[in-house]
Amino acid sequence: MKIHEYQGKELLRRFGVPVPRGIAAFTVQEAVEAAQKLGGPVWVVKAQIHAGGRGKGGGVKIARSIAEVKTLAGQILGMQLVTHQTGPQGQKVRRLYIEEGADIQKEYYLSLVTDRATQRVAFIASSEGGMEIEEVAHKTPEKIIKVFVDPLAGLTGAQAGELAQGIGLTQDATPQFADLCQKLYQCYMDTDASLVEINPLNRDGKGHLIALDAKFNFDANALFRHPEIVALRDLDEEDPAEVEASKFDLAYISLEGNIGCLVNGAGLAMATMDTIKLFGAEPANFLDVGGGATPEKVTEAFKIMLRNPKVKAILVNIFGGIMRCDTIATGIITASRAVDLKVPLVVRMKGTNEELGRKMLAESGLPIISADTMADAAQKAVAAVR
Repeated sequence: MKIHEYQGKELLRRFGVPVPRGIAAFTVQEAVEAAQKLGGPVWVVKAQIHAGGRGKGGGVKIARSIAEVKTLAGQILGMQLVTHQTGPQGQKVRRLYIEEGADIQKEYYLSLVTDRATQRVAFIASSEGGMEIEEVAHKTPEKIIKVFVDPLAGLTGAQAGELAQGIGLTQDATPQFADLCQKLYQCYMDTDASLVEINPLNRDGKGHLIALDAKFNFDANALFRHPEIVALRDLDEEDPAEVEASKFDLAYISLEGNIGCLVNGAGLAMATMDTIKLFGAEPANFLDVGGGATPEKVTEAFKIMLRNPKVKAILVNIFGGIMRCDTIATGIITASRAVDLKVPLVVRMKGTNEELGRKMLAESGLPIISADTMADAAQKAVAAVR
């Protein structure tokens, strides 16, 4: 789950991380009132979408008068903002953040992310703030500094010092930076975040460090502990099909292909998509129905897949371990009838009650294409599409 910059900055503020004053706005009039409340002489009008690269796309502008705030707010609010992370279709801007201007002297990059290889939280810092960190890592990897935090010890003073030295902070700025890092780490841990990124972290003319941006991702598996964070979710920023799938506890992600996939188990779902690609086609989605699929759940999965006009065939690939094949067969039959299925349906089932499940499908009277192996299923789905 992601949140907007202004929401992320409120979280940082709660944990004592310095951020500029700012006010969210949903209309041009609210933007004007926000600028008046903050006071001048300079404001930053920022589009609020769940994507990076807003500045390059024209979604972040400097205003030097209230009249300019009004003009820029009118231009940005409602625009289809295209960045390298939105894709060519862009994302509609429905919210703005009006922020006081900052005295920018030097910009740094600072982030925390869960590193699965070391099973620790990684602090990543760079002297090249304000740029796309991927570009920095590619062209000048020596400017990326990393330390890995032992969860039992937390961030140590030596590690904070290593980061400060690595990004070129002066010795008198190190204690302030170390304090900011400690607060950021506490925020990361207490909110069950999976990513916190500040780009840029600014040092002003007086030597003060302040977060000029805030990007948060949260571990979806921990959101039950944080209803206050769930309340920040902006459904307008998410794929409607993925939102609908989450209501039924389905793990669904839209893709660009034309073969819908319904699989139980994330690993098997990934392998199924790879097999479709191996035989020359593209999956239309990732969809894991999990180990507790019911006929109702399978029906909803079919409905969600078929809302995508690109889907020209569906491949169901089931391993009946926890999930019995006859239960899935019941779900497939119910779903096919409920949605009045018009596209080819290929089904491959292995495991518990496999023969019963196949018999049920065969006797259903539905035009279901049966497959024995994963390769067989993928080839039949690709052939059906073609």
